[in-house]
Amino acid sequence: MMTGNRGKYYAIVFGIAFACMLMGQQASIFCGLMRNTTSQIRDTQGADIWVMDPSVEFVDDITPLADNEVYRVRGVPGVRWAVRFYKGMARAQFLEGNFKQFIVLGLDNENFVGAPQEILLGSLEDLRRPDAVIIDEYGYHYLWPGEPLRAGRTFEMNDHRAQVVGVCKTSPTFQTFPVVYARYSQALQYAPQERRVLSFILAKAKAGVPVTEVCDRIQAQTGLMALSQQNFGWMTIVYYMRRTGIPVNFATTVLLGFIIGAAVAGQTFYLFTIGNLKQFGALKAMGVSNVRILGMVLVQGLFVGSIGYAIGMGLAALVETLMAVTITTVPPVFYMLWQIPAATAVAVMLIMIGTTFVSLLRVWVLEPAAVFR
Repeated sequence: MMTGNRGKYYAIVFGIAFACMLMGQQASIFCGLMRNTTSQIRDTQGADIWVMDPSVEFVDDITPLADNEVYRVRGVPGVRWAVRFYKGMARAQFLEGNFKQFIVLGLDNENFVGAPQEILLGSLEDLRRPDAVIIDEYGYHYLWPGEPLRAGRTFEMNDHRAQVVGVCKTSPTFQTFPVVYARYSQALQYAPQERRVLSFILAKAKAGVPVTEVCDRIQAQTGLMALSQQNFGWMTIVYYMRRTGIPVNFATTVLLGFIIGAAVAGQTFYLFTIGNLKQFGALKAMGVSNVRILGMVLVQGLFVGSIGYAIGMGLAALVETLMAVTITTVPPVFYMLWQIPAATAVAVMLIMIGTTFVSLLRVWVLEPAAVFR
């Protein structure tokens, strides 16, 4: 029955595949965007605790601290060490005369806490050289498209010279600006002049002391807000979900995908049922119950639903993979959690079950004798 009419069969498969691709791709892009908002938090390895001003709501909402705050944090029981960390924006001028916005990260002068984990060109020790900066890979290709990785390029930030001594791999950022790493003292020269310039304090808890307990001690003793890396990341994500229209926009698109899939599959399945009323009537005349017919059509629906689901999710992943391979100047935003294919599979199941019940309403009230008139 299902494959006898190829047109209707392909229409159901196409409708489910399109709905799955739309739902899976949009949900994955949303997760990727939310994940990108915490890229600097995740890339800052080695520290357990982020200490900041109590008014901070997310990672880019920076209220500078006084430099002596780092000594107060170091004096809190349970803190193994604490170092300065700068994060800010700077405008760079190139030899050609054009300007670009940069994200500047200032690492502790001594131990480089928060440094990138994967260096593609140069070494981390090169940051000790005068005016040295390390730029991220996507930023390099954005500034110098089509050119191989090469150290020695120079530009100016805040009328101070910056020389690229290395290229690193970082997580994609939400703002998509190039990211440069420098020593803390060097980063302050690139930053606008302010009375307070310390963005965050990165701290490490002593062995055997819970991180949450150390955070509570820091907040009680210094009055500053102290969060674990994971909690700070979730606070940033929650801020973007509450204060921006991103969740509503993507939720609307995912809902449209669900509605389109249900409409196409439901209408086609209904036409399929109407076209086979004689066959269903004959089955009922032979004693087949409505429950057995329902099970038969459910099997058909789950069969085409599985095919459409596999095609749709495969296309969603394939399109993003091709974009990531062909477009090297823009970081990918596609991040498919395992919950996305699982939720999409549940949505497809609901679509097929719902359309099956709707399409069988005529069959359930069909009199078997009507087939032989």
